[in-house]
Amino acid sequence: MTALPDPPILLITDRLGARTPLAAVLEEAFAAGCRWASLREKDLTPAERLDLLRALLPVARRHGAVLTVHGDLEAARLCDGIHLPGGGDVRAARAVLGRDSLVGLSCHTLDDVRRAAEAGADYVTLSPIFPTDSKPGYGPALGSGIVAQAERFGVPVLALGGIAPANAAACRAGGAAGIAVMGGVMAAEYPGAAMAALIRAWKG
Repeated sequence: MTALPDPPILLITDRLGARTPLAAVLEEAFAAGCRWASLREKDLTPAERLDLLRALLPVARRHGAVLTVHGDLEAARLCDGIHLPGGGDVRAARAVLGRDSLVGLSCHTLDDVRRAAEAGADYVTLSPIFPTDSKPGYGPALGSGIVAQAERFGVPVLALGGIAPANAAACRAGGAAGIAVMGGVMAAEYPGAAMAALIRAWKG
């Protein structure tokens, strides 16, 4: 199992919600101590996503940060791994990318987490933990208590959905291996300051 970046805070991109270009947002976030981002941008064509990934890779490399991509196996060959959608084939991704690449999976139930663990995922995101505008279609918030139940399957769980400095510590106390965020940093006027606040809250 590939180790998670330190700190274990995954920044998921949302260029449409960001106030500045993604390269500038990631530059600020990485400078503030973030060491992991994943390019989401599902509306882009594969070619457009690949071009954007190539533009962001040098930003990540300058800071020694990990850059993964959501759902695009071909693009993942060029970076540090892939985050698969719910139901994604972890074993197939591993066969293509190798054991040193991060392979994660989106989960919304304990059964999802169990299946991801059995397939050999390096981590999962479990959402929505708290109410969030960016994940409106997945039912009511699960609450931080579900993380402890999910951890028993032996795969690192990142709490996702409504994560903020005010509740990051509760996620860690509840057993989360890390947290994942999008809008709280992407839409911030000062993404670096928003990320720094999350890191401080997570570390306690």
